[in-house]
Amino acid sequence: MEAAESGRPGPAASSSSSSSSSSPPAAAEGEKTGPAAMRRSDRDGGADGRNVGFVLVHAGAGYHSESKAKEYKQVCKKACQKAIEKLQTGALAVDVVAAALIELEDSPFTNAGMGSNLNLSGDIECDASTMDGKSLNFGAVGALRGIKNPILVANKLLSEAQKGKLSAGRIPPCFLVGEGAHKWAVDHGIVPCPPDIMTTKFSLSAFRKNRRKLELAEKVETEMIQTKKRREVTENTNVTASLDTVGAVVVDHEGNVAAAVSSGGLAMKHPGRVGQAAVYGCGCWAENAGGHNVYSTAVSTSGCGEHLVRTMLARECSVALQSEDAHQALLETMQKKFVRSPFLACEDSVLGGVIVLRCCRCSMDSESALNTPALLVEFLWSHTTESMCVGYMSTQDGKAKVNTHISRLPPGAVAGQSLAIEGGVCRLRTSVN
Repeated sequence: MEAAESGRPGPAASSSSSSSSSSPPAAAEGEKTGPAAMRRSDRDGGADGRNVGFVLVHAGAGYHSESKAKEYKQVCKKACQKAIEKLQTGALAVDVVAAALIELEDSPFTNAGMGSNLNLSGDIECDASTMDGKSLNFGAVGALRGIKNPILVANKLLSEAQKGKLSAGRIPPCFLVGEGAHKWAVDHGIVPCPPDIMTTKFSLSAFRKNRRKLELAEKVETEMIQTKKRREVTENTNVTASLDTVGAVVVDHEGNVAAAVSSGGLAMKHPGRVGQAAVYGCGCWAENAGGHNVYSTAVSTSGCGEHLVRTMLARECSVALQSEDAHQALLETMQKKFVRSPFLACEDSVLGGVIVLRCCRCSMDSESALNTPALLVEFLWSHTTESMCVGYMSTQDGKAKVNTHISRLPPGAVAGQSLAIEGGVCRLRTSVN
């Protein structure tokens, strides 16, 4: 398969090539960099060395029309701003990703929370999960109805688990689904909402359109060619449907990382279906440095849930990012562990996307006697879908600009068979050693 790369983040991304090793990730200001140049980057954040941090969010890997590009970028901008506000108050990464996800879930343009895809029965069932890189705790909900912000339940499950065992020595849950998840959420103070509140005009219109396609397909049942047409209609419904699961990855002032993901799932999915957004190691992953890990890593995925579950892409990317060259490691992982994965050998089109960050301690003034401590943050995104919308921001002086970008496959690239990869790097000045 071809790997189409692009080396500069931002709306004016450079043209991509089919080389699998030529273009390194770009710096946050747009200049080309390689691994060595990354270590020399002088972009810093935080004027007083406190409460610094960085956030990278995505509004999904799927298809983002030019007509709605402004809206997708705006929701990424709001999510980044909310995350930075939390970071500047000293909030820890695991709470910051939840705050970013709430903004993404509340947008009617994303397939998460408000405006999620409807299932075959015309209901909204959501998946969400979050992981704390410091404690390695994980919280997730699947096929959840009647809760406006599923990420709140996932985050609550994580925080409750950190309190230890329940009465009679019972192990607290980290993953709940369906009615049990809803009851647990309400019992723990999360306010439910009427299901119709989460349905938007856009999601309802898409549901009716997809239902008509399925009804038409069901009439074609006799001859082999008719059966083939029915299968193609169903497949086209899934491919063109909204795959835009949302997510975020964060590093806080202590160097802790966290990740989160939330999704309404595939359009016209079977009731009770749970996608990668709720599954451990598939939707998100976060792990602080320590032990065998040189880098702290955080990952959030998007795309076709079944493809992501069968490849455990979030965990695979995290492991790969311990290599020296983050860009090359992510590229090879997307090629070998996703597009050409033996677990997806029967799939003609492998659809997915990922955002990642990794960080490590470094010196802001490596050539001076000051030796100011800093965090070096490398961030990347990659996708095999037609497009992926991302946004990123640091706490730099409290006046950082939000960078938003809709990454697209280059002309001629085939979605599900080719991939795009872009990214950047920044340093965050910190007083933490």
